[in-house]
Amino acid sequence: MARQGGPLHLRSGHPRAIARIAERHARAVHRARRQRAETAAAREEGRERISRGRYGGLTVVAVYGAAGALAVVALVWTEWHGVRQAEAALAFGALIAVGEAIRCVEAPPALAGGGGECPIRAVSPRPSPPRRPRLRPARAARRGARRHGVLQVVTVVVAASLAGLVAPLALGCPVDPGHTARRVLTAAFAAVCFQPLHRTGRLADWLGHGPFIVGYLLALLALTALCDAVLAAALARARTGWPYGPLLRDELRSLPGVGAAVCATAAVMALTVAVAGLWPVPVLAVPLLLIQYSYRRYAGIRATYRQTIASLARATEIAGYTPTGHAREVAGLSRAVGRELGLSEPRLTVLEYAALMHDIGQLSLVDPVPAGATEPLPAPEQRKIALLGGAVVRQTGVPAEVALVVERQADPYREQPLAARIVRAVNAYTELVGGPAAEGAAGVAALRALERLRLATARDFDPVVVEALATVLSRGVYGRPR
Repeated sequence: MARQGGPLHLRSGHPRAIARIAERHARAVHRARRQRAETAAAREEGRERISRGRYGGLTVVAVYGAAGALAVVALVWTEWHGVRQAEAALAFGALIAVGEAIRCVEAPPALAGGGGECPIRAVSPRPSPPRRPRLRPARAARRGARRHGVLQVVTVVVAASLAGLVAPLALGCPVDPGHTARRVLTAAFAAVCFQPLHRTGRLADWLGHGPFIVGYLLALLALTALCDAVLAAALARARTGWPYGPLLRDELRSLPGVGAAVCATAAVMALTVAVAGLWPVPVLAVPLLLIQYSYRRYAGIRATYRQTIASLARATEIAGYTPTGHAREVAGLSRAVGRELGLSEPRLTVLEYAALMHDIGQLSLVDPVPAGATEPLPAPEQRKIALLGGAVVRQTGVPAEVALVVERQADPYREQPLAARIVRAVNAYTELVGGPAAEGAAGVAALRALERLRLATARDFDPVVVEALATVLSRGVYGRPR
């Protein structure tokens, strides 16, 4: 009777106990299902990372292997057959070596707009147009010559590039082997497209010596620059794991402007050398070297400007209003989300500056917000902090777009510019994951934070931005420097 009375007693006399047992069972089932889902997601993410690693490794091996094999073949061929038109080879080799030395030695530590999605970004030493002047003069020499071939062109480029790296290496400056590999491949491509037609006389027969030959040279330079952009984006994809599309767009956006001026100067150099010989080379090379030097100085000024803004953004951390590193984390993740959404480099720079200073309005508060988390505050308080921050930012001399983003970050997302939507979503995510509201382990907290953002997409957060944030987080690559 005792054995039978227990269950009967529970069923008839203690419905609350039965309810508690059922609730515990439901929690256990839910916990088991969630663990299985998290395990499956972790396995899928591991497969994706392995696949990305294999893709990146194959890309690097393919580019470096092709460049290395081509360089070896060219050096052996030139050693066997000798150097033809040694004066032209020496002149343009010296020009390439000087340009390479200036490029590496004068390179600034980091730009605020180029690509690293690391927390404050050593943004990419992005591929910049002034890198291409050394390719253009080398090709110009080839076009003016009738006796040397494609392999000697590659030999000159390889030897001059390696010679130009001696000074940077001696000074301890970092060098990029990917840049040299791309130069070898693009120089070979341009030489293959021009040398055979030029040496056999078919180019003159088809186009003559008028404006058509100029058009052909410009088209060839543009196509070579396009090939260089494709290779640069592929190497950046292999190195960082970022999506290839936005990387290629950044490369293509860097071609106009200075790149067009460089191409035009290269075409003029090719035609001039063909008529007047080698003496105009130093005269025509001076503008290219000055462009490169000026661009590097400008890049250094931009890097210093970004560091100044980063220091200003740390004021809230030093004063104890926000956790240490919060602004940097928001800035790095915001850049990654902006890149995922296809923002251009100037807009990414504005986004980064606004993300760095999004909490600066808290300096005007008498009582600090607990843990610096503004997302749990009522909407009027959030808007007040945002407006105070915009007023402070306007007094720092940064672009007006940055202040506008800071001011509008607390508005409903349909009334915000895209940069403000990104900053608000990323800031809310980082506060939910790392703030006092975080629950459970890191992976569980991230999933719950994304879920809370998705539940608030009716008014506060743009669903497109939230999904882009989830995509970036699933890759786990936004913190890698480019």
